[in-house]
Amino acid sequence: MVKKIFPEAMERLFNRVYVCRKCKHKIRADYAKVRAGKVKCRHCGSKVLRPKRKEKKA
Repeated sequence: MVKKIFPEAMERLFNRVYVCRKCKHKIRADYAKVRAGKVKCRHCGSKVLRPKRKEKKA
């Protein structure tokens, strides 16, 4: 049976969290700054980020 995740937990885990496409490190940043290219990965320096995908719990 799938457990429902609380809205507070969903916000903490997925809101404003981005993942570097090169090194897969997670970064928390504003959407506008990511779109403008002002945010870069702390680990590899790349500016190519994607939103964190919501995991499917079975």
